[in-house]
Amino acid sequence: MRRILTCTCEGTMPLDAAALDSVGCDSPGTQLCRAQLDRFRAALSRTEALCVTCTQEAPLFRQVAEAEGFAGDLRFVNIRETAGWSQDARRAGPKMAALIAAGQIEAAPFETVALDSDGVALVLGRDAVAIEAAERLAESLDITVLLTPGAEVTPPRQTVFPVLQGRIRAATGHLGGFELTVDAYAAPAPSSRGSLRFEGARDGAVSRCDLVIDLTGGVPLFPADALRPGYFRADPRDRAAVADLVARAAQMVGTFDKPRFIDFRADLCAHSRNRKTGCTRCLSLCPTGAITPAGDSVTIDPAICAGCGQCAAACPTGAASYALPQVGTLAGRLRAALRAWFAAGASAAPVILLHDEDHGAALIDASARFGRGLPAHVIPMAVNEITQTGPETLAAALAWGAGAVRVLGRARPRHDHSGLAAVLDLMGTICAATGHAADAVALIETDDPDALDAALWHDPAPARATRSGFLPPTDKRGLLTTAMAEMIRTAPAPAQRIDLQAGAPFGAVLLDAEACTLCMACTGVCPTGALIDNPEAPMLRFAEDACVQCGLCAATCPETAIALVPQIDLAAWDRPRRVLKEEAPFACTGCGKPFGTASSIRRVQDRLGGHWMFAGPEGARRLELLTLCETCRVEAVVNDGFDPHDDRVRRTHPEGGYGD
Repeated sequence: MRRILTCTCEGTMPLDAAALDSVGCDSPGTQLCRAQLDRFRAALSRTEALCVTCTQEAPLFRQVAEAEGFAGDLRFVNIRETAGWSQDARRAGPKMAALIAAGQIEAAPFETVALDSDGVALVLGRDAVAIEAAERLAESLDITVLLTPGAEVTPPRQTVFPVLQGRIRAATGHLGGFELTVDAYAAPAPSSRGSLRFEGARDGAVSRCDLVIDLTGGVPLFPADALRPGYFRADPRDRAAVADLVARAAQMVGTFDKPRFIDFRADLCAHSRNRKTGCTRCLSLCPTGAITPAGDSVTIDPAICAGCGQCAAACPTGAASYALPQVGTLAGRLRAALRAWFAAGASAAPVILLHDEDHGAALIDASARFGRGLPAHVIPMAVNEITQTGPETLAAALAWGAGAVRVLGRARPRHDHSGLAAVLDLMGTICAATGHAADAVALIETDDPDALDAALWHDPAPARATRSGFLPPTDKRGLLTTAMAEMIRTAPAPAQRIDLQAGAPFGAVLLDAEACTLCMACTGVCPTGALIDNPEAPMLRFAEDACVQCGLCAATCPETAIALVPQIDLAAWDRPRRVLKEEAPFACTGCGKPFGTASSIRRVQDRLGGHWMFAGPEGARRLELLTLCETCRVEAVVNDGFDPHDDRVRRTHPEGGYGD
């Protein structure tokens, strides 16, 4: 069993003994990291799993644990800046219990991608700033400078690195693997005197390098350029920015491990089938261009992916899921936190504050040190990127008893937040339809601790009488449907059916039964099995809880008999597959054997009726062949001597040409 050590941090924060006892904490210390360090050493010798509610001194505790030969599980949870250093600290016992409980949920391991750089760098510039930067980098990198046409640069006294001319037409790649296409490419004349002269320019030259250092001051070569590994860009007029760029770029030699942010399963992807395009949600959201079509699915380049997570948040099937942490880990932490909150005696519905480490954690620290700190009813929960937040996370938090969820972002985001905005809009519609507050889920965009305080310091809502305790499924789609159903079931005003916006990950298909011929083309392309046939009879069945509204069925249907209806219908989710259409099998007019359906045979006959081969008495006989099963049809063709390739049966058109 894990032991949990707490500390008042020299009496600077009050601790609620009863609340901490509810999650199994030892009696608190006052200075575990200094005067009472022996308590930590003693705990190491008595357990194989230990948690310390301090992150500031984690390096010291790890050093002591290593010296003591501790080989167990040692982890740390911050309850000081997040709870104890607050004007509301005396009421923060349940929140501390929640934070400690969430901290015991171990994150699943994630894969890394190795990016190798030999230090081959291309410096792009428009003036002498590029030459100066190259001179400083030449000691650590293999430098080539490419100046824009028309640049006025004094020739170097000695050619230490190549200085060329060119204009970038196209650029692809990442750290260790850039490829640039250069137009107006030219080398300088050796006799250049007052300024470099370039001659013999040509288009279409290709440059390959490990790093691109862009000091042109122009349009970035890549979307979301700040997120592209190996691409460094600064305004050449900003000397401080250029100096910072040079210092960072000089270190980029060697092998660099990058997290594989997205776990992707191509077999679950609903992008395409049979050259018909279905779901494109991730393609339109990726800020870096890491996602591209690849046949029936998409592919995600882990070397380019910056980990914003919008693809995973938007993916309706679970083909793309976030790995840092996995959605199941985040859900497990939320559940543990909320269960501990109520077990510690809290009577209010807490607010979950989702934040990242770079921006959000620093803002929370600043509020704790210089402002009011977080209110006692606000439970912060760290994520890698706020844009990884999907509807399954928000719905699960509300189902487990949260009164609201806030997502803390920057005043000026580093990339487009369209995906997150769509998630919040979807949840806003569902919350409004089920009696939750209009702002039950919302985004806070600020860099100001005081503005954060103003957004959060409000009286909490009372706890709802009904809360869910469901265990989160391990698959993302399963978590999404389960969390959504439980959120609606436990809502202040539960609703059976909710109309949603187009593009929602839930819905039905509306079938024109008269137009449908039960050809089953839709079942062949449905990536989730929402549409399925019946091998025993001509029948089209539908499971609404599996439908992700990808549109492949509607795009594939030859009769345009299918339309999408975005909605949540819990009654439809609960019942077995419903039959959209069924027919009795058509009986062969020759032997009586059942095959096909009358509607499909009639539709083919109608379409072929206008063709010259099916006109007149002979054509009518050919149409009758369609009413025969395969065996009888072959027998009739052989006995009657039908030959579709016999030129003597062709008929000329009045214009003098031949038929189709």
